[in-house]
Amino acid sequence: MAMGFPARVFAIILRISPGRVRNWMWRWWYQRLAKAHERADFRFMNYGYKDDEKLKLSKEDEPNRLFIQLYNMNIRDVDLKGKEVVEVGSGRGGGASWIAKTYEPKKLIGFDFSKDAVGLANEWYSAQTNLSFKEGNAESLPLEDNSQDIIYNVESSHCYGNVGAFVNEVYRALRTGGNFCWTDFRDKTTMEKLHEIFLDARFQIVSKREITSEVLVALDEINETKVQGIKKSVPISMRKSFETFAGVQGTPVYEAFKAGNLHYHRYLMVKPE
Repeated sequence: MAMGFPARVFAIILRISPGRVRNWMWRWWYQRLAKAHERADFRFMNYGYKDDEKLKLSKEDEPNRLFIQLYNMNIRDVDLKGKEVVEVGSGRGGGASWIAKTYEPKKLIGFDFSKDAVGLANEWYSAQTNLSFKEGNAESLPLEDNSQDIIYNVESSHCYGNVGAFVNEVYRALRTGGNFCWTDFRDKTTMEKLHEIFLDARFQIVSKREITSEVLVALDEINETKVQGIKKSVPISMRKSFETFAGVQGTPVYEAFKAGNLHYHRYLMVKPE
């Protein structure tokens, strides 16, 4: 399956554009997505994750199991209870909401560069007193130095124009001993460079692993639901582009995972003493 024409144009412009232009384009895309999909049942935008762990979920959360499991995999090795926590790239807020009610941090702030997505999230989750959402740039976080216990980032950093600036901002905002939980996808060369960026920022890597196979299982399981959802809510002219964004079977991202040209990773890091 080829990318839709809008997606092809978007991808070409992204490849030839400087970092600031790429940031602006991703912001435009997510603003468009937020405006086009204000449905309350569309609260997650990640590819999902499935392994052997049977996560216990409420009846309300069960339809989003695969997406929630990606969030849980990313943060399950750290203690969030009573902590000050930040999500960078919080999107429509579904992951932050689940973490805030399940792991009971003292305060969880979700930052996203889409004003409309932030507005939707604050409207939907206003009843959660330990949770809030703010507009913010991952490369210049509006946080005090040494102010956070845990910062996590899920399937968002591939959109950033300057990933090094983002990683340095996370390091700056974390308290000594604080954790950075990161998960996203890269090709082999770009991931090797990102690994060095983590080290150059002075993070200590506690653990890392590739989770491509678990993500592919989730993509396969949710594929038909995504396809039917796009058919119901997206104009024909935009469907292939939305399918590409969603990683449905046959699209370039999905096929790159299958062929081993793209790999999904998870890193747990700490700001050392």
